[in-house]
Amino acid sequence: MRFPLRSLMARFAVAVALPLAAMSFAATTAAPAHAQQMPAGAKQPGDFPRAKLTAGMFVIDAAVAANDADREQGLMYRTSLAPNEGMLFVFNENAGHCFWMKNTLIPLSIAFMRADGTVTDVDEMQAETTNNHCPKNNGVYALEMSKGWFSSKGIKPGMKIQGLPAAQ
Repeated sequence: MRFPLRSLMARFAVAVALPLAAMSFAATTAAPAHAQQMPAGAKQPGDFPRAKLTAGMFVIDAAVAANDADREQGLMYRTSLAPNEGMLFVFNENAGHCFWMKNTLIPLSIAFMRADGTVTDVDEMQAETTNNHCPKNNGVYALEMSKGWFSSKGIKPGMKIQGLPAAQ
């Protein structure tokens, strides 16, 4: 059986376009990547309490992890952060609180702070590693931001983060 060239081209276009359209539709209707990778029972990013912090002239939208379960999950399973978004860890004791990056899919920077908001240490952390990141000084807060955020904003030890919720 013979088909005119125009008919063959039309059939080819439909054969290629339909699967592409289906893939495009599936991509736009799928859940966000971070939701798909979170295990059952994990807290969704929007479920954490939030705090507006300031570092110099920069406003930070911080999710707050102030209990053991929230601190344990932290930013695990997230695939992205908004430009000035981070996570604030609030501890109930003044100590050297160490962090690691197990199940954390994005590289982060961390600033450790005293109760008055003074930054004591800043460290860079690689994604999905189990290296310990410990401050040299005791503190009650730690703030995680996208990797390089603190250095790109000129935030260094000795500077203060404002708007911190009371430590428990």
